[in-house]
Parts: sequence; structure tokens; C-alpha cells
Amino acid sequence: MRAHGERSGISPGTVMETQSTQTGTDNDLSQAGSNVSPADRDAEQPARDVETDLSVLAIVPAYNEAETVADVVAETDRYVDRIVVVDDASTDDTVERAREVADGVVSHPQNMGVGGAVHTGYRVGVREEFDVVIQIDADGQHDPADIPRLLERIDDGADMVIGSRWLNDSHKEYSLVRRAGIQFFTWEVNTLADLDITDVTSGFRAYTTELLADLSRPENSHWALEQTLEASRKGYRIVEVSTPMPPETDGSQFDFGTFLKYPPRMIKTTMKVLLFR
Repeated sequence: MRAHGERSGISPGTVMETQSTQTGTDNDLSQAGSNVSPADRDAEQPARDVETDLSVLAIVPAYNEAETVADVVAETDRYVDRIVVVDDASTDDTVERAREVADGVVSHPQNMGVGGAVHTGYRVGVREEFDVVIQIDADGQHDPADIPRLLERIDDGADMVIGSRWLNDSHKEYSLVRRAGIQFFTWEVNTLADLDITDVTSGFRAYTTELLADLSRPENSHWALEQTLEASRKGYRIVEVSTPMPPETDGSQFDFGTFLKYPPRMIKTTMKVLLFR
């Protein structure tokens, strides 16, 4: 575990441009390495409101979330050491709002999708030797107050912790099609990979950087499925905790057309991971 010290010399909102290719991303994040570190919070800042000795980076993937990203960062700050917003080529003021409050902003010059955005954030956490990376959405659908519960399970020995809507009543307010779709996808993954997960599509997660360093780069559309399957296949411990999510803040789009087209793609992705990773 890396010892805590003073914060490094990054000014809030530093923008680190990445390229759309994997090589470009690696080079630019290497250069960004001196700007983001798991250093202690400044003396004038309150202590983290969480009981752990682990160094924690929060990554906030964002696309056109100017209205909510600053509030999400502000509410998350009390639970982590550093926060990096990964802007996926937003066309609104997301970058400007993020720069006002975040420790760093990684800005994609072109849209790379959710899978590309989260992978960029993972790279920052691994390169800077944080112990844990928290992934939380920029639209406000996740409650940062649940972060200590995710970290508690990491402290207990888990490698990946998934915030599940199916361990509470949050999912009951979703549309019938949405509930059926998420349940079907989760059943499909559990059946094909012999897992016991209730919410495989959740984007509220905690990871050890040891795990992240061992995962392949995910495809955009099925990043959560891919990383969960690969982590399980490689013997990492995956657990879930209940994380309520009000439906009015859940920005995901899921309709009957999505329900029909995704199963074949997910089966293909599942078999690719199980056979070749």
C-alpha cells in the first residue's frame, strides 16, 4: 500500500487530453501521471468520511452532464482521496463545470463510449498506484454516501464490489421492459458463467487496482459484462452491496427494441470472454 503524503501539484480541474487510440491514451496518461496521485487531502480540507487506510480514487465518466457533474464531484469528495472526471467529448459545458471542482479532468477529443471512458479512468488509478478505484456516474443516479459500504467490502477482501439495485426495492419503480431486460441479462450471465450476481449492468462499483491492471480493455456496449466475466474467470472475488437508485435519476435508456437486440450480442461477448481471456 502506498503511503499517504501531501497532495501533488495538480490544480483543481487540470485537463489532460487523451487520444482515441489505445497507444495515444497510454502515452498521455503516462504524462498525466505526475498530476494525480493518492496523496493526503490538504490540511484545510476535512478528513475523509470513511474508515479505511486504502488510497481511493473516484472516476466519474461523463457525457453531456453539465447540470449534475459538479454536484456529484462535490458530494463524492468527502469519501475519497482524489477525483478525476473522464469527459467523453461532451458538447455542453461538462468540462468547464468539472474543472471547477475535480482534481483532474481527462478529456477525450472524440467520443469513445462508456467502455472507453471507464477504461481511461482505470488507467489513471493503476498508473498512480491507488489501492482502490470507485466508479460513479456523473448524472446523480448513484448516492456517494454508499461509497463507504463498497469500501468496507474491499477491506474485507473483495476485489470487485457491485452496487446492486436488486438487493433493495429500487428496481420496482422501473418500467416492466427495463426490469425484464436487466433480469434477463443478469440471468444470462449467471447461467453461462456460473455466477450469482443480481445486477450485472450496474455502473456503481469499487475495484482494487490489482484487479484493474489484470483486465483487458472492454468493448463499449458491454463493458460491465466483460469486466465482470473476466474477473470471475481469473478467480477474483466479486461481491454485491445494496445501493438504492431513484428511478427519476437513472439516465439509462432501455426500451423493447433494446431488449430484443442485446441478448445475441451479450451471448457473443460472454463466449468471447470465457473462451479467449
